[in-house]
Amino acid sequence: MASDSNMDREMILADFQACTGIDNIAEAITLLELNNWDLVAAINGVIPQENGILPSHFSSEASQTGPYGPHSQSEATAPVPSAPPSSESASASSSSSPPSSSSPAFCPVQPSRHILERQSRMLSFRVEYRQRSTEVVLEDASTVGDIKSILETELQVPVSKMQLKGWKSGDVSDSTVLRSLHLPKNNSLYVLTPDIAPSASTSQSSSAQQGLSNQNYLLVISHREAQRDYSLNFPASKTIQEVKRNISDLTNIPVRHQQWDGWPASASDDSMTLASSGISYPCHHLTVCRRSSPALTVDQTDECTDVHMVSDSEGDDFEDAPEFGVDESEVFGMGSASCQKSPMMPENSENEGDALLHFTAEFSRRYGDCHPVFYIGSLEAASQEAFYGKARDRKLLAIYLHNDESVLGNVFCSQMMCADSIVSYLSQNFITWAWDVTKEANKARLLTMCTRHFGSVVAQTIRTYKTDQFPLLLIVMGKRTSNEVLNVIQGNTTVDELMMRLMGAMEIFTAQQQEDIKDEDEREAREMVKREQDEAYRLSLEADRKKREAQEREEAEQVRQERIRKEQEEEREAIRLSLEQALPPEPKEEGGEPVSKLRIRTPSGEFLERRFLGSCKLQVLFDFIASKGYPSDEFKLLTTFPRRNITQIDPAWSLVEAKLFPQETLFLEAKE
Repeated sequence: MASDSNMDREMILADFQACTGIDNIAEAITLLELNNWDLVAAINGVIPQENGILPSHFSSEASQTGPYGPHSQSEATAPVPSAPPSSESASASSSSSPPSSSSPAFCPVQPSRHILERQSRMLSFRVEYRQRSTEVVLEDASTVGDIKSILETELQVPVSKMQLKGWKSGDVSDSTVLRSLHLPKNNSLYVLTPDIAPSASTSQSSSAQQGLSNQNYLLVISHREAQRDYSLNFPASKTIQEVKRNISDLTNIPVRHQQWDGWPASASDDSMTLASSGISYPCHHLTVCRRSSPALTVDQTDECTDVHMVSDSEGDDFEDAPEFGVDESEVFGMGSASCQKSPMMPENSENEGDALLHFTAEFSRRYGDCHPVFYIGSLEAASQEAFYGKARDRKLLAIYLHNDESVLGNVFCSQMMCADSIVSYLSQNFITWAWDVTKEANKARLLTMCTRHFGSVVAQTIRTYKTDQFPLLLIVMGKRTSNEVLNVIQGNTTVDELMMRLMGAMEIFTAQQQEDIKDEDEREAREMVKREQDEAYRLSLEADRKKREAQEREEAEQVRQERIRKEQEEEREAIRLSLEQALPPEPKEEGGEPVSKLRIRTPSGEFLERRFLGSCKLQVLFDFIASKGYPSDEFKLLTTFPRRNITQIDPAWSLVEAKLFPQETLFLEAKE
């Protein structure tokens, strides 16, 4: 199914997430783009190799010839060699579950029915009901009705009266299989019971009746080889065997190869439920790793025998092994002496993190689980972690170099590296990184890394040590200019001497660290003062800018007001001049027509005198007053006695009609 097909990319993305269980959309898109949107190729890059590799191309005939296509079951399940996955692919595959058998990508060709049947995902549901929260964990092969059945026991609510809401898809019935909904790992739902009246004591009484057997357990399970923790919720009715099978899906460790720490002594039977096993409630911590036994690892199986291993659900007991024509001694690695000991680190590993994961797993298998925590990552990343953080958080870097050809290797690892005091001291004060120099290719790669990060002197120093002087423990301290190797501890030492040399290196490092802390504190103090000064200067500039802007705004407003005032004055003057020019000429006293002589007192105390014809309209009088700067809309014209407001009289009246004849003294008063 190539990217240039007619399938919409959203459908490819949905199928890819449903198959792999990768909920992060950005991560899923990145993986699809790396495979040019080839769905099956992308799935093959994520699913662990032991589950089978799906063919990337198939014909239409293959989809019609039966569940296994044109090939036989043995061909479909034959292992396909591939390069070790990158760290990104490894993390994606470890954090996601295998694809379900109902996924569209698995319809044309099914590699193996029993393998697909066990590739189920664990889904977690947080269900809210009347201020109560319940955690439900189920396989994706379960139905919606199974959730309701569990909730019926948890909430004491009949299934018939329960409405389960919060599904993102449309129609969901009790028979709907969870796998068909393509749900993420974590989901939130809520229960509605419209036929049941709420009661304050409901949750308390039901909780008291349930007992511990109906509760959920939070199991915090540490996978030692991957140095990863899984926090899983399980109903108390789950058996220990079911828990181990779920962990097998997450860690790719078959149940028969799992070695557990943390189960109580009472949990002697895997058929026991969690409620009766005696584990702590509500949270219990466990540790799982691959069993230290002569059983073949995946690499050894490829080298020594080509045995098809059945799934855990069908092959936890090896009583049926002879039916497949497999000798029990071959299954457990007894057939060949050359297969008893796998290399500590694979040769020419593409990714340093994967090489360190293999090293840690093999070290635990050989010498037990009590050993230093080896840093999983490149030497550069380990150096960054140790040297380039805050001065208070820096540590020494301990580089452990292993060589299987040295006679001192087993003694040094089992007696020194696995001693409780050494493990504790290294864990508290060192970042421990390891490498296997047994193979020449791995040794050359180490020398290249050391030259790049520590200089040619360190690489040359490692070259000078002979095989029988290994293992080596290099103690490296980070300095301002260059990293310095404080000590090189050879394999022919004792626990006390090793501890003394580690403590001596710590004394040198502590003295240097105190100086670095002092310098860092002083530098931070200087930077703090500088930041405070810069902030004060910035605030001062900001205040000056605001003050300047306010002053500019004030000046601009004054200019604007002055301009408006001038415009108003010019407009008034223009009106006054026009009124003055429109006034009729002042009549003579000795004319033939009656003349009214008016004397007007202004607010400033001055008097305006003028003669008007008795037949002249009051509007002419108002225009005369306005031409002198006293418009009628701002001033009122009053008589002295009796007091009358002339501006309220009709302007069309004559002076005679307004009784302003033959003479009258008036005064102007500003309107309020």
